[in-house]
Amino acid sequence: MQVLGKPYRTIWRSQEDPNIVQIIDQRHLPHRFVVEDLRTVDEVAIAIRDMHVRGAGLIGATAGYGMYLAALEASSAGSPQAFLEALEESGEKLIATRPTAVNLEWAVKRQLDVAQKAHSDLFGLVQLARETADTIADEDADFCRRIGQHGLPLLREIAERKNGEAVNVLTHCNAGWLAFVDYGTATSPIYAAHDAGIPVHVWVDETRPRNQGAGLTAWELGQHGVPHTVIVDNAGGYLMQQGLVDFVITGTDRTTFTGDVANKIGTYLKALAAKDNGIPFYVALPSSTFDWEMEDGVHEIPIEQRDSSEVKYVIGSRDGEVMEVLITPEDSPAGNYAFDVTPRRLVTGLITERGICGAAADEVLRLFPEKRR
Repeated sequence: MQVLGKPYRTIWRSQEDPNIVQIIDQRHLPHRFVVEDLRTVDEVAIAIRDMHVRGAGLIGATAGYGMYLAALEASSAGSPQAFLEALEESGEKLIATRPTAVNLEWAVKRQLDVAQKAHSDLFGLVQLARETADTIADEDADFCRRIGQHGLPLLREIAERKNGEAVNVLTHCNAGWLAFVDYGTATSPIYAAHDAGIPVHVWVDETRPRNQGAGLTAWELGQHGVPHTVIVDNAGGYLMQQGLVDFVITGTDRTTFTGDVANKIGTYLKALAAKDNGIPFYVALPSSTFDWEMEDGVHEIPIEQRDSSEVKYVIGSRDGEVMEVLITPEDSPAGNYAFDVTPRRLVTGLITERGICGAAADEVLRLFPEKRR
């Protein structure tokens, strides 16, 4: 995607030194565009935990590259067995950083599986880790592009029904290209529609407490030239009641194969409002975000609870200076539940790289028959 007219991914290996992984440090957006170098597993773990990177696909890709850096560190272990033990230890460290997003564990296990099945010397194992990390990133970008193509007809149909008037889409949090390697999931059909000449306008939830909608989704839509309006989180239901929303689409950090969707806190409320107003509610995700073991997402998906400072403070810019401001009484406690789970009954459909299906096990497994037990 574009940043000031220059194409970027969210993560890549440095052209000057392939042993350095570079990321867009999203803590500074939208006020500053900062590229950060990651050289060690510990730096990758910090980047994931402290949300220098965030979003399901990007967390997975970052973990993949973290395991490549882990392989570089483990290459001095002396033997393939010691190498694998060191790699497993690094993988555990990365998995512990964010418990809800399934892509993280998926990427780590994928790297470990490749290493454990290989019959190679230490140099070959490092090369395999690098190739696997690149493959994970490339697949994420390609899957997101395909999600856009599968979702495009849904927006085109609404535009035709409205005789060319703008399609009003509401989204929550950031499931754009900043949350993945490129294109995004919830935004990918929006970008595809915009690029196809379909008039589209996006209502962007601010997404408290970290404001990923106001700070990230709005920024990247602006970079791409997509018309949008930032709204407070609680305005979505009112807009739906007034007929100002045609389509709701979000991403997800973990979706059970039975159709329950974990996403940024507040998604459940949007789904309830959409159901009450007869508005389609879609979730866009690559297959790496499915949990193929868990059946009851409402009761089984672990919900991350983050530091209360994210609720009590907001970060903004004044006269070019980025600052943190306390918005609550200093001594008031705050709860920071990062995700909620939308039950499958509220989800109109799931948009994947293989097509669209209903939020039900038989529908999901129809698209992914190789996952049948």
